[in-house]
Amino acid sequence: MADLDVAYVPTPKPIVREMLRLAQLRKGEALIDLGAGDGRIIIEAARGFGARATGIEVDPERVLRIKERLKSTRADAQLIQADFMNVDLSFADVVTIYLSDSANSKLAPKLNRELKAGTRIVSLDYALPGWVPEKELTVKSSGLARKVYLYKISSAR
Repeated sequence: MADLDVAYVPTPKPIVREMLRLAQLRKGEALIDLGAGDGRIIIEAARGFGARATGIEVDPERVLRIKERLKSTRADAQLIQADFMNVDLSFADVVTIYLSDSANSKLAPKLNRELKAGTRIVSLDYALPGWVPEKELTVKSSGLARKVYLYKISSAR
């Protein structure tokens, strides 16, 4: 397993919706949430946007929680229990992340290598080092200003 210093912190639901809107997630598109936490992003992507949503989560306790939430919400989403550094991400149209500066620096080369041109990446609070966001949005949550970054894989890499 990759050594990523990422704590589990749930993304507030209004920010989840903003992230998916910023990505312009469309019905039928494949969304992958890296470090799926409690599954709230894949549930919203599937139920609210009609996406083919997949969460990747390594923590067994989180995986159980996601399975419970998928069952209780009847969301049509997939879950992969794995270290996302070892999962092929090439099928994604949208990737969502809420990790850390160090995790993003380890993840950035993988995203650049595996994702097809046009794939959108939305990151909460942490930029991808060396990447220029297409858009940057500030959203308020519990009185705090949070940054959401939108990146797009270019055709010329």
